[in-house]
Amino acid sequence: MRDVRAAEGGASRRGFLLGAGAAGAAVVLAGCGGSGDDGGTTQPGGGTNTGQPTTSAPEATTGGAGGGIAKTSDIPVGGGKVFASEHVVITQPKAGTFKCFSSTCTHQGCTVESVSNGTINCPCHGSRYAIATGAVEGGPAPRPLPEKQITVRGGEISLA
Repeated sequence: MRDVRAAEGGASRRGFLLGAGAAGAAVVLAGCGGSGDDGGTTQPGGGTNTGQPTTSAPEATTGGAGGGIAKTSDIPVGGGKVFASEHVVITQPKAGTFKCFSSTCTHQGCTVESVSNGTINCPCHGSRYAIATGAVEGGPAPRPLPEKQITVRGGEISLA
C-alpha cells in the first residue's frame, strides 16, 4: 500500500518521528558537551571560599620569553590554573611542587574549569580531582586526570 502524503510531498508519520527523535538527541547532547568556557571571567567564591586559593576560568597561554606555559608565580600554592589552549591544568599542591594534568574530564570529555579548595573542578557534572595526584575526589569521573610532564626552570613552567 502506498503512503499518499509522502507521494504528494507531505511529511509521513515515520519522517516526522525520525525528525523529532533527532532534534531531541541534539538537545540532550548539547547539554552534556560544552567546555564550560565562559570567556575567561573569574568564578566568584560564592560565599563558600575557605580562604584557599582559587582560579578563574581557563586561561590562555602566557607565552613567556622561553616559550613556557606559565611563570611559577602565576600558580598559587594550594591552587592552580587551567590553560585551555594547551589542554592542561597546572597546580602547586605545596610550595615549590608543580603538577600538570590533562584538562579533559574523564567522565564525558568536558574541560575542567577551576581549581579551588584543593580540587580541580569540572563544571559539567561536578567531577573533582585532587590537585596533587589528579585522583578522583568526587562526582561521576571514572578515572584520574592523566598526568603530563613539565619542566620547571628559572621560574618558568614548560611542557616537557
